Amino acid sequence: MKAAVITSFHQPPSYSDYTDPTPSGRGEMLVEVLAAGLHHVTRGRASGAHYSGVGKLPLVPGMDGVGKGPDGKLRYFVVSPDQIGSMAEKTVIEVDHSIKLPSGCDPVTIAAAMNPAMASWLALRCRVPFRKKMKVLVLGATGSSGSLAVQIARYLGASQVIAAGRNENKLAHLPALGATDIVTLGDSRLGTLAREVDIVLDFVWGESAAKNIETVLTQRADRSRLLTWIHVGSMAGDIAAIPGLFLRAANFQIVGSGLGSVTGRDILKELPSLIKEITRGRFQIDAKPVPLSEVEHMWTATPSNGERIVFTP
Repeated sequence: MKAAVITSFHQPPSYSDYTDPTPSGRGEMLVEVLAAGLHHVTRGRASGAHYSGVGKLPLVPGMDGVGKGPDGKLRYFVVSPDQIGSMAEKTVIEVDHSIKLPSGCDPVTIAAAMNPAMASWLALRCRVPFRKKMKVLVLGATGSSGSLAVQIARYLGASQVIAAGRNENKLAHLPALGATDIVTLGDSRLGTLAREVDIVLDFVWGESAAKNIETVLTQRADRSRLLTWIHVGSMAGDIAAIPGLFLRAANFQIVGSGLGSVTGRDILKELPSLIKEITRGRFQIDAKPVPLSEVEHMWTATPSNGERIVFTP
């Protein structure tokens, strides 16, 4: 079969021949892959850098996708780092790590949306006791995950969703997706706008985390009111130097959200309801289908309009 094949952690995958996979145990299923999204975590695993681990070289990248089983049913599936990834004509999945999809759904849309949407969906459904009318700040709102976070927070009932990002053109489109306020990162108005938020979804992190936390906390109207800062992404880096006084001077907590902090069982429990809303067209998703044969060229591409690249074998 043809697949994207990684032979070096320092090079993009090549479109090459790869041995056809074969199910080896009960509960496994061979699927024809229809769509596989190119996510940040996929690139991270393929470079050997992601915390969730990587397999041995050579490897086929791709952590999730949409495939067709022998019964003709479509499934959204997730594969572990030690399995053949989704960027291939076929792969073997564990049936209990997949979800049957509704008839008539678009494989490309599902493959594009699930990974970036899960970030905020799991954070708000599994990491905090989120309630309707809570107020949310999204840092890094102009990326794929961030713009979906704005939509998901509003869908789940947030009364205020502040979208903060660097791209002013993309920020300008977020009120139509549910943002009640927009502000560029680094703008002094951020603290004033976010002075009463209950939850921060931080897709940025890195060196800017301490400054962003200080900006919000110093403008806090009531420091005894709980503020939960959820680290969901590391666009600016994995390391953040957080002064201890932030944790002492306010009712303030930092939590993470991802595989490990959310169990695999809880993730699987949440997927059907998220898939249902994506299939209904509840969220705006920009997907760019690309033939898998172009994987080497497109691996490091950044579409100008922020679309999520989806490979179609």
